[in-house]
Amino acid sequence: MATRILELTEEAAAAPAHPPVARIHGLGKAFGERQVLTGIDLEIQRGEFVALLGRSGSGKSTLLRALAGLDGEHTGELVVSGEVAVAFQEPRLVPWKRVLANIALGLRHSDPKRAARAALEEVGLGERAEAWPLTLSGGEAQRASLARALVREPDLLLLDEPFSALDALTRITIHNLVRQLWTRYRPGVLLVTHDVDEALLLADRALVLGDGRIAHEIRIDLPRPRHRDHPEFLALRRALLTELGVSPEGTA
Repeated sequence: MATRILELTEEAAAAPAHPPVARIHGLGKAFGERQVLTGIDLEIQRGEFVALLGRSGSGKSTLLRALAGLDGEHTGELVVSGEVAVAFQEPRLVPWKRVLANIALGLRHSDPKRAARAALEEVGLGERAEAWPLTLSGGEAQRASLARALVREPDLLLLDEPFSALDALTRITIHNLVRQLWTRYRPGVLLVTHDVDEALLLADRALVLGDGRIAHEIRIDLPRPRHRDHPEFLALRRALLTELGVSPEGTA
């Protein structure tokens, strides 16, 4: 069985002042006879934004769930230091609680409602605090999901395709919001996505998962905000699409 450690080990305590917020070594995961992950090695530093790409069924969400502590049935070593928060593709708001109550739910804070209201203000939903979740638009619901994750002040923020169901204009707005919040709070971030452009717009590193392993890694050193028509952006896009087995004229 894998070892999952939520506190710093003695080895980590002796490491440099800023150890990785997540460290994986030799991680494996099987569903019955099907081996999904094989020998995954990965570190995510505090303040680093990592994008994880791969074809459907390659194990992206499986890896994210392991980091979130939602699936302990794997082999290898997995060490997470500090608080972890997750935003999923579906906002997963409790429909019988108002938005503010959803954000404050389970929050360990001296004044949960005050902290939740401040988080909603940060994502531009202050006026919707007393709304019912079913009255929110798709973009508003994803903002609420981000507020619920960020109010916990995570050291590691896991994003499981949270923008995929949004229309193009709303997605641009949420991308900008995520970038601003990440710049302000500097958690380590792992974003699971099928969208190559999304990875290049947001991340410091893009990883391609294939055959159960991290098959390719590209460091993205472009200044922010980034532009899709920049020659280096286009070159990185072609490289990632090639690694994913997609024609550069196609999409991931």
